[in-house]
Amino acid sequence: AVQGFGNAGSVVARLLFDAGYKVVAVSDSHGGVYSPSGLDIPSIQQFKTSTRSLKAVYCEGSVCNIMQDHSVVTNEELLALDVDILVPAALENQITADNADSIKAAYIFEVANGPVTADADRILEAKNIYVFPDILVNAGGVTVSYFEWVQNRSGLYWPLEEVNQRLQSMIVTEAERIWKLAQELAISPRTAAYVHALERLGEALNAKGTR
Repeated sequence: AVQGFGNAGSVVARLLFDAGYKVVAVSDSHGGVYSPSGLDIPSIQQFKTSTRSLKAVYCEGSVCNIMQDHSVVTNEELLALDVDILVPAALENQITADNADSIKAAYIFEVANGPVTADADRILEAKNIYVFPDILVNAGGVTVSYFEWVQNRSGLYWPLEEVNQRLQSMIVTEAERIWKLAQELAISPRTAAYVHALERLGEALNAKGTR
């Protein structure tokens, strides 16, 4: 289930769909649509682009014929769906202490910035729900911005394939390290990400030396 169908959420939903995942629910600021048998994400993208709202999907056009047993859901209802993976890709503070108990997903990937509050984090951790933090999950954008800076400084132009290859290599390496730390230290992925970041900072300070 993907909450938020904007620049980030719609792309995530499409990538998951193309990879063979069953995306059962998506939403925007006006509400969402849910189908246990899975949604046709390319068609929803087309309608969203032409109408600027998912409302057109609910009862108009071919998408209603494509989807079976679909229903309208609120953003709050989407968060509480019984799914394997929940992707909050809209606004911050969407999962709080008030609704964390209703979360059923086994894994949460923070595509939005700060969609899970600190109080909710503790509740989710107690429920053995893995929350993969925004500083890892949505790091692709700022990483590619860094790539652009490197190219500008060097007078280079990397083709898209090279950018994607460099990004994948970097993100996969960091994700694997964070997951390994989480398992070794029996801590949450968020805490592991902070541990990893501090280790990297410590290495940099040691390499630079003290004055």
